[in-house]
Amino acid sequence: MDILAGVALGFAAWFVVRFMLSGWYTVGPNQRAVKTVFGRAQRLGDLTSLDDPIAESLRETEKERYCFPQVRVIMPGGPYFKWPWETVHKVSVATETANMAFDPESPTANRNGTVLEAVTKDQLNTGLTGQIRYQVSERNLYAYIFGVTNPIAHVMGYFVSVLRERIATFEAPRQAAADGEAGAVSVEGISINDLRKNLRDLNEHMDKECRCSQARYGILLDASLITGIDPPPDVESALAAINTAYNQVSSDISLATAAADQRIVESKRAVEIETLKAEADVEPLQRLADELTLLKQNGEAAMIAYVRNVKLSLFSRAKRVIAEVKS
Repeated sequence: MDILAGVALGFAAWFVVRFMLSGWYTVGPNQRAVKTVFGRAQRLGDLTSLDDPIAESLRETEKERYCFPQVRVIMPGGPYFKWPWETVHKVSVATETANMAFDPESPTANRNGTVLEAVTKDQLNTGLTGQIRYQVSERNLYAYIFGVTNPIAHVMGYFVSVLRERIATFEAPRQAAADGEAGAVSVEGISINDLRKNLRDLNEHMDKECRCSQARYGILLDASLITGIDPPPDVESALAAINTAYNQVSSDISLATAAADQRIVESKRAVEIETLKAEADVEPLQRLADELTLLKQNGEAAMIAYVRNVKLSLFSRAKRVIAEVKS
């Protein structure tokens, strides 16, 4: 009996140490946790990811495939307790950064994860460099923990496929020149130039297209930053020559336009000056006409006196006077 009692006491002590004391756990500030009971995650009733606004980014054909149950998320804090038949799955929700050429399943791909290659619409094989920021979405932890085997691999694959499709079909937006003028010559129709000049639009397009990653894989793409678009070395020199030629033509057209604008301004100024001179010559005549009209209204005597005074003024300034003598 003593042996049985000792075994029972030892088993009880082992059970307390193994399951009771080790059943306590905490969740860090940058962590979220999901608890499973006999392998089944604790759920929020019958709610699914389709009931969350994140599903609005999914196409109608995708909603049935990416329908995940909503689970109870254990927030940072503790200590919490779990029973032996319960398992806690912790994930970090901190924002992480990765090279956009990184391949989680094959680290040596894409030049060891440094440059991503894509083909442009004019069949140029170009190299892309940049980064993406992402974090685990606590609004769809079921997809991240249980729904996808390697979520980041799926996200990177989706991102690369969308980017390559955009590069292959990208066309620079046509903008009308100001004031209806043709404007300077620009290097249009060369895809790499168009892409370089519209990096901001390209990044915004990628952010918009990748919003559905949160509903698909439980990972939120916070931002994408494409920083470099470089053609092969043998194409770079030819492209530089084309750009130089276009820039020279653009410079010549700009100088010619500036010279023409200057001549137009000078011509307008000359017309304004001559107009002001003519107005200055006409003004005294108009005043004289007004004065004579007023004198005529005051009687013929006033007009005769005015004419006499004018004659006297002229005689005082004249050096020689020729008078008509009546015979």
